[in-house]
Amino acid sequence: MTLRVEHAGLSDPGRVRDRNEDSWMADPRRGLYIVSDGIGGELAGDVASRAVVEALPGLVTRSLGEAPDPGAVETLQHVKEAICELSGQIRDQTRHEPGLEGMGATVVLALVRGACAVIAYLGDSRAYRLREGRLEQLTQDHTIVRLLVDRGEIAPDEAAAHPSRGQLTRAVGMEGECLPESARIDLQSGDRLLLCTDGLVDMLSDEEVGSILGDRAPPASTCRRLVDAANAAGGKDNITAVVLDISNPPQGHAVDAPGEALRKTTKIGVDPA
Repeated sequence: MTLRVEHAGLSDPGRVRDRNEDSWMADPRRGLYIVSDGIGGELAGDVASRAVVEALPGLVTRSLGEAPDPGAVETLQHVKEAICELSGQIRDQTRHEPGLEGMGATVVLALVRGACAVIAYLGDSRAYRLREGRLEQLTQDHTIVRLLVDRGEIAPDEAAAHPSRGQLTRAVGMEGECLPESARIDLQSGDRLLLCTDGLVDMLSDEEVGSILGDRAPPASTCRRLVDAANAAGGKDNITAVVLDISNPPQGHAVDAPGEALRKTTKIGVDPA
């Protein structure tokens, strides 16, 4: 069964940061949607997130080859391999570049095929699914605080105020072994997917995010409401949200409805395949 996807995305610098280091992209033809949050000094974060959204789609396509089944173990592995290939390219090509050395980025992506999707991620950008009024987080943050919670060293309600909050254990371009995670999820008509950076969820609780998604405004309006709510709560970081609405397609209509896509240029020479 093929489902229809209507998407929109919005990125905002927030109320504190001078520069927006988030990026997002949507490629309905490939069924690929990506959000990235740059990290690093000077202009490095901005360059890294742009590299992710521009280079990763080609690497994913090349890695997948002819693999048609998004639920196959091989597909999950191919998507992770594409993320690791990009991570290695960014790390190697910026290692000795002034102002870019040590830069990196988070990534979360959804690859929608038929009635299911692959969710893959590295870092603390997140994916959620809203189904029948219930919001489910589909990713786990790759952060020091998450490790401490998992080990029982701190309680979940201590995480938001912990001094190590926001420190990543994994990211695109980071030294060491690249360890993205991926999972297959089923989709049904009425589902909403949200891809976002930590600038959104650090400002809003899951209940607040779920309430805005559950109001069922069109994706573009929903993205605007999410960003506005995060800014109203303080806007302490860059904020990016991409919303996907899943529905049964009317006969004769496109599988993915038109939506605004981000296209930027990066100069660090990462091969987009």
